[in-house]
Amino acid sequence: MNRDINIQEVIDLIKLNIPEKSSLKDTLENAKNGNWESKAYYRYVDSKNANKTDAEWQFKENIVFNHPKLGTIVLDILQDERLGGIEFVKFI
Repeated sequence: MNRDINIQEVIDLIKLNIPEKSSLKDTLENAKNGNWESKAYYRYVDSKNANKTDAEWQFKENIVFNHPKLGTIVLDILQDERLGGIEFVKFI
């Protein structure tokens, strides 16, 4: 767990740095009810049985951002345009 990181502040900063009409903005605005899976990963969607038929987690792509204080941040985007989780590379 990394309680020093305010996830909403991270999301707000990313939203400020993407084009206004980007689908990523909607993805980030709809991300709710996440929790720390480890000191480096904040999870929104259960990755159990990832990418298998009927699993909630169906991976689409990673989007990488550089945060001025937290370094490299990787967003896991799922097929249905949901945010699966946020990885903070610096803390791996």
